[in-house]
Amino acid sequence: MSEKVLMKGNEAIAEAALRAGCQCFFGYPITPQTELAAYMSKRMPKMGRVYLQAESEIAAINMVYGAAGTGARVMTSSSSPGISLKSEGISYMAGADLPGVIVNITRGGPGLGGIQPAQSDYWQATRAAGHGDFHMIVLAPSTVQEMADEVYNAFDIADRYRTPVMILGDGMLGQMMEPVSLPEEKSGKTDKPWAADGHRNKRKKNVINSLFLKPQALEDRNIERFERYDVIKKNEQRAEMYLTDDAEIVVVAFGASARVVRSAVDRARSVGIKVGLIRPITLWPYPTDAIESVVDQAKKFLVVEMNMGQMVEDVRLAVAGRKAVDFFGHTGGIIPTPTEVFEQIERIAAEKGEE
Repeated sequence: MSEKVLMKGNEAIAEAALRAGCQCFFGYPITPQTELAAYMSKRMPKMGRVYLQAESEIAAINMVYGAAGTGARVMTSSSSPGISLKSEGISYMAGADLPGVIVNITRGGPGLGGIQPAQSDYWQATRAAGHGDFHMIVLAPSTVQEMADEVYNAFDIADRYRTPVMILGDGMLGQMMEPVSLPEEKSGKTDKPWAADGHRNKRKKNVINSLFLKPQALEDRNIERFERYDVIKKNEQRAEMYLTDDAEIVVVAFGASARVVRSAVDRARSVGIKVGLIRPITLWPYPTDAIESVVDQAKKFLVVEMNMGQMVEDVRLAVAGRKAVDFFGHTGGIIPTPTEVFEQIERIAAEKGEE
């Protein structure tokens, strides 16, 4: 790792992607992620790599599909409405088993919404990234350092499982500046015998395709892909556990919200409330093992998000009715404050004391 430098989250993602061996970037400007594409536009041509501002988000994701099909490490980035436009192409990538990295620096919605930070694309990322039976791996950083680390790792994960990987950030993380240690550079070149990169008379030609006219062939491919998803669920679940060893109240939050929650948990601990934080890092696969590890000791769960309540559904599924799960959140670009979260923790502690 290099010495720490002060970087904006969007720029840290871009630099880390280059160091991970990203060869091609296709995108389209939209607030609040435009700095990422702008950084790539300056750096990639000088490195002999491909940067192209597409005519639309739809064009950009289909360029990602084409470049990924040749075996190149490729990335795109956008924000909420732009990701919606890319959803068909993401499904095509999943259907053709193509790796690639997609960055969503989320803004408030629905519709054009606002350019302030939000976490209201959770369902889109984890449930409805596109049509058909598929998942993509979703990573949720909470610091600028993690923005760099997660995108650096995302290319390896995408190649390992031949699947799209999304970095789900938000306007707060994309725009804020923090010290970051950047990873070492690597070529990113890996052996991809499936790639359509020229057979050179040494093998049969490869075809990149997601169309299967015979139903049994399509079902067989889907079953094989879901077997791979089971391996991903087993191997790739990640979460940070903070002060959960004796926690009777467990707060669950991801990304920028988790930063706020950590401060509230520290304050609650200082007045004797046994509370801890679970911060999911993988949103898909969801870290159900982390929830399971505390569900017996916990008296109650509290989920904090910058939306109207989305990840809370996954927490309730993991808890499976064994304990109560409360929700607190803001939407529209309003960030919960540590004091607000502390007051929710106090309320739950008081209710617990009255039982």
